[in-house]
Amino acid sequence: MVLEVSNVQIKVMDNGPLRISGEVELIDVDGNKFTTKEIFSLCRCGRSSKMPFCDASHKGNFDSCVRAEKVLGE
Repeated sequence: MVLEVSNVQIKVMDNGPLRISGEVELIDVDGNKFTTKEIFSLCRCGRSSKMPFCDASHKGNFDSCVRAEKVLGE
């Protein structure tokens, strides 16, 4: 078995979606694959008509500014 690790980044956008960049496989609970690009956004607000992808329906209707806890020495 060969395990390949790619550089994937998930960025929590202020008042918006999760921005995914890198080569990832997005699947539903039944194992069906969604077609994705190298960079795409996942909805966090639940208003998108293109779920699970963001369609910008959150604009003006969703407030969330999440920050990671800072660790000493970083």
